[in-house]
Amino acid sequence: MANLHSNFNQNIDYVFKIVLIGDSAVGKSQLLARFARNEFSLDSKATIGVEFQTRTLMIDHKNIKAQIWDTAGQERYRAVTSAYYRGAVGAMLVYDITKRQTFDHVARWLEELRGHADKNIVIMLVGNKSDLGTLRAVPTEDAKEFAQRESLFFMETSALESINVEPAFLTVLTEIYRVVSKKALLANDDQESAGSSSLLKGTKLVVPGQEPIPVGGYSCCKYS
Repeated sequence: MANLHSNFNQNIDYVFKIVLIGDSAVGKSQLLARFARNEFSLDSKATIGVEFQTRTLMIDHKNIKAQIWDTAGQERYRAVTSAYYRGAVGAMLVYDITKRQTFDHVARWLEELRGHADKNIVIMLVGNKSDLGTLRAVPTEDAKEFAQRESLFFMETSALESINVEPAFLTVLTEIYRVVSKKALLANDDQESAGSSSLLKGTKLVVPGQEPIPVGGYSCCKYS
């Protein structure tokens, strides 16, 4: 369903804003660099304020521009929250599998996210640094249980070894596209039932309430 090859010769059909949240030093910037540019830097510096990168890819024959926002996890930058979350239709909630405290803070980040973002935002819980399995401090089962309780997608990744980074982002983007497409179809049906022959010109990027379904092709789970 998803074509990983970027295509810049056609118009962009959708722009989806996805935010990266979680404690400092869990690897948010490295996940972004790996997905957007297929890069990884061993001497990565802490993010100051907010930055974003984009990547265009094709999903179901539509050109999707993913606009991925990255912010510093330190408390002193938390004042950016309202503007940061505004317009986001997806979120990656990241923790470090080797640092229990970063997982313990996930509930607080999720509460903040739900307080600022659209209530139907597509959220994936990401356990990063899976390459450091011998240092694991967060059992996979703990994260699965949390994801199930909170109706989140869940995946463990390694930005260093490029494990599950692509599937994690694509799962979120595909789910957003599926929901938005369904909303567009419903809008068209409403127009036709009202006797209107005009075509739907655009889709407002607000994700409606949606029953969860599995996304095919990836080792990922959506819990409800």
